[in-house]
Amino acid sequence: MKYCRLGRTGLYVSKLCLGTANFGTGKSSGKGDWGVVDEKGAFRIMDYALDCGINFFDTANVYGGIETRGLTETIIGNWFKQGNGRREKVVLGTKVGRIFEKSDLDGPNNVEGLSLYKIRRHVEASLTRLQTDHLELIQMHKADPLTGWDEIWEAFEGLVRSGKADYVGSSNHDAWQIMKAQEAARRRGFMGLVNEQHLYTPLARTPELELLPMVKDQGIGITIFSPLFRGLLGIDAFHPEKRPMNAESRKLFEKYRDQAEQYSKLCRELGETEANVTFAWELSRPEITSVIVAPTCIEDLSSVLKSVDIVLQEDVLRKIDSIFPPTVEASPYI
Repeated sequence: MKYCRLGRTGLYVSKLCLGTANFGTGKSSGKGDWGVVDEKGAFRIMDYALDCGINFFDTANVYGGIETRGLTETIIGNWFKQGNGRREKVVLGTKVGRIFEKSDLDGPNNVEGLSLYKIRRHVEASLTRLQTDHLELIQMHKADPLTGWDEIWEAFEGLVRSGKADYVGSSNHDAWQIMKAQEAARRRGFMGLVNEQHLYTPLARTPELELLPMVKDQGIGITIFSPLFRGLLGIDAFHPEKRPMNAESRKLFEKYRDQAEQYSKLCRELGETEANVTFAWELSRPEITSVIVAPTCIEDLSSVLKSVDIVLQEDVLRKIDSIFPPTVEASPYI
C-alpha cells in the first residue's frame, strides 16, 4: 500500500480508502440502498483491508440501509470492540448533516443541515455507535446554504478542542463554498477544512475546472467517492456475469456505451481491468489523496489493490482523454 498526507496535515492515509456504505443488514430492500453486507462479512472485509495496509476508513451516520440508517457505524464499532489494535490502526472519518430517520432530533430540527445543535448531537451519536471517544476526520456530508459558517465552525471548533475530532472535512461542496468556509475559518484562527470528498472520474471531470486548482492552492485533500461511476468504469458494465447491473446503471451504460466499449478495449490492450485503470487514472492526479473502494466481498478489494502501483504513461493518458474528453479546454488566459 502507498500513503500520502491528508491535505496540508501531517496525517498519513492510504491511497485506497475503505468505503463502508455496503455494510448493513445483508439484505437489499429493492429501493436502491446499499447495506448489502452483513456484520460477519463486514468484519472479514475490514480485517483484510487492515492486513493489506489500508488505514483510511470512510463511513457516515446515515449508512446502513434505508430502514436501518446508522447500522454501518454500529458494525464498525462492534469490529473495534474486538480489540487487537483495530481502532488504533484506523484513520476514521464519518459524515454528518443528512436526514437521520428515527433520530432524537424530532420535530422541525429533524431536517438536513449543519446547525450547531445538529452537529453536536449527531457526532455524539456517531461516537456511541462507533464505540470510540474520538474521530480523526469529521466531514459535512453536503453543504448547508441556510446556516452561516460562524455557527458551523463554532460547532467543529468545540469538537476539536474537546478532543472528539482531530480534523474537519467536507463532501459534495463546490469550490466557492469551500473558499467561503476557509475565509471564515481564518478569521476565527481555525485550521478549517483539510479534505473534500467529491465525485471525480474520467466520466465526471467538472472538478478539473475549479475544484482541483483550488484544493491544490489551499492545501486541501480530495477523496473520491463512486470512483467507478456507478460501476460503468468497472466490472459491472463489462462482466455482467460477475454482478448484474441495476436498472439505473444499465440506463447509464446505454448512454455511454460507445465510450465504455472503447475504454474496455484500451484496458484489455494494457492487460489490466477497467477498475484498476480507472483507479490508476484518478490517483495519477497530484490533487487526489485517496480513492474510496466500497467492496461487497474480499475479492472486490483484492482485485484493485495493484492499482496504486500502476503508472499510466503519457500516451495512455492521452488515449483516455480522447475517449473521455475534459469538460472544456483550459482558458487561454490562464
